Amino acid sequence: MARLKSFAYFWYDFIVGDDWLIAAGVVAALVITWAAAGVGLAEWLWLPLLVTIVLATSLWRATTKHRG
Repeated sequence: MARLKSFAYFWYDFIVGDDWLIAAGVVAALVITWAAAGVGLAEWLWLPLLVTIVLATSLWRATTKHRG
């Protein structure tokens, strides 16, 4: 059981890491891309666009946090 717990903790730490908002943003981007594909929109556009927005937001939060 300890190995299973360690394995689960590894994947949680690997996916979520230090910022759960990034993980949630990527999951939301995947869901939005899936929904766009379901209704016939250009699905190839959504994932890169949304992940870029998540990355930019994360960098903005990280750089403005320490300006005091």
